[in-house]
Amino acid sequence: MKAPAKKFFKQILETPSPSGYEQPVQELVRKYAGEFADEVSTDLHGNVIACCNPDAPLRVMFAGHADQIGLLVTYINDKGFIYTNTIGGWDPQQLIGQRMTIYTANGPIPAIISRKPIHLLDQDERKQVVKTKDMWLDIGAKDKEEAAEAVAIGDPVTLELGYQEMRNGLANSPGMDNKTGLWVCMEALRRAKEKGLNVALYAVATVQEEIGLRGATTSAYGVNPHVGIAVDVTHATDCPTIDKTQEGDIKLSGGPVVYRGPNMNPVVVDRLSEAADSADLALQWGAIGRGTGTDANAIQLSRAGVAAGLVSVPNRYMHSAVETISLDDLDACADLLATFASEIEADADFTPH
Repeated sequence: MKAPAKKFFKQILETPSPSGYEQPVQELVRKYAGEFADEVSTDLHGNVIACCNPDAPLRVMFAGHADQIGLLVTYINDKGFIYTNTIGGWDPQQLIGQRMTIYTANGPIPAIISRKPIHLLDQDERKQVVKTKDMWLDIGAKDKEEAAEAVAIGDPVTLELGYQEMRNGLANSPGMDNKTGLWVCMEALRRAKEKGLNVALYAVATVQEEIGLRGATTSAYGVNPHVGIAVDVTHATDCPTIDKTQEGDIKLSGGPVVYRGPNMNPVVVDRLSEAADSADLALQWGAIGRGTGTDANAIQLSRAGVAAGLVSVPNRYMHSAVETISLDDLDACADLLATFASEIEADADFTPH
């Protein structure tokens, strides 16, 4: 991974992008892709679309969503404590005692989120799973007036952001879902251009995936690709308590995960396997028997249908403050997709037979 690419990765992880509030990250994407893409545009939905070789007839789209899960300020009580709704799928247990950041018109404000201490919980309360509505944000305000001067209804909130490297090439951060996929798509575009392209290659930082694959729906309609691959995270199963018989055998540092199943075009799957062989990359395989909960689902069903694929980065502890990935897997995913795109002939046919 080259230094500018790693810098970009850390920047996007340390920049907030709750669904519907992706603009700060998308500005970084435009700046990074502008260094090598032939065209960079932003649609009305907020998707950032970078393209190389745009005049080629065959269009290929890589999609990685820019948004992350978060919270949204909904109420300030008389004592200045702040209540929220969730953006995306939270396990409320993950929020107890976390440092948070509220993003206001005047800049970020540090906050903490908590609940009544365990000493004060009665026996029934101790047995219950905490609900989001039973937790609050504390910014240190004296009263409602002070809090309302600093924070507005509708301001987005994230966990305190930060990137940390670990042993054996691992790294953790909130928002690995899916800043990893975003990074892979943009870096794959850069590497594919260096290799040479026979197709128009679009790398899209999609918005609002966490609330219903919304940005992939609109951007796929706009790009109108023949082939579309979503890049997202998937559950690494190399840690305790996860059932490999249902979730598969997926390891950190084991390489990109290529999925098979009805959401995936078999020609795309075969050509991803061939690209891995060409680039001497190890693959891991996953399977899912329905439409996936990823941008691949929206892409496949766009317009008259798209030859879709799904490539995933293994991720431990998804939707938490410590999402953990392998930097080697990240790099390999970018190489896989760059090789895949560079090997597509101008007249390639992805129709299943």
